[in-house]
Amino acid sequence: MRTFERIAFALILGAAPVATPGFAFDGSPVNQNSTIPVVSTPSGAAVTLKKGAPSGIDGSASAYAAETVTQWKLGRMYADGNGVAQDDLRAFEYFSGIANTHAEDNPSAPQAAIVANAFVALGRYYLSGIPNSKIKPDTERAREMFSYAASYFGNADAQYDLARLYLKSAGTSRDDFRYGTRWLFLAAQKGQHQAQALLGQMLFNGDQLPKQAARGLMWLMLARDSATPDETWIRDSYNKAVAKASDDDRTMALQMVERWVRTGGRD
Repeated sequence: MRTFERIAFALILGAAPVATPGFAFDGSPVNQNSTIPVVSTPSGAAVTLKKGAPSGIDGSASAYAAETVTQWKLGRMYADGNGVAQDDLRAFEYFSGIANTHAEDNPSAPQAAIVANAFVALGRYYLSGIPNSKIKPDTERAREMFSYAASYFGNADAQYDLARLYLKSAGTSRDDFRYGTRWLFLAAQKGQHQAQALLGQMLFNGDQLPKQAARGLMWLMLARDSATPDETWIRDSYNKAVAKASDDDRTMALQMVERWVRTGGRD
């Protein structure tokens, strides 16, 4: 019997965390026998694992994907307070339902991106906790959520969040730093602009990485162009770097950006 078929998907909160999947730094899915992180619903109700839907776009697969989209939209509505009273616990329940039911879905399936995003949303809830609920801050559980979405689904947001956990944790070891920087680079390569900004900062300033001012400025340029209006830290980082950069660094960074655009991010 495969590993995930032996996992009880209805553990109560506070149960011992399960093993996380192996890292796939090349972005390929991990072995499907990897243990799937358990997501407990606040009510403790059992959630049954469904077998993955066919990856082909037939009627059943389309309905399967549509169901997932509906759950995701409801979760986002409650998370954002969009048309309903904001309720993080209700949002958590919807995201948990997606994660528990669809964790085994083919990474190439139409709904895979939504499933991965549900794991990311759950990871962020576990990082901060939900006030007045059983969902308490739990860094290790958050790491499990991010690890699964990052490695099995190849989700760039999860890769960035996982990188930050490895890089920003107290007493970061050499292995933690190695894992963190590799996840960060992988997310940046996929166009995750926050990862690009953080990687750009580290390279430009020589912060824990060998200083590469031009390449760091390149990442910051790319991140600035994709940053949302409220991500002032990205624009501030870019402005500080471009002010300090030499003319040669600025010229080289622009050439790198042009090559990035021309090749779609491929060397």
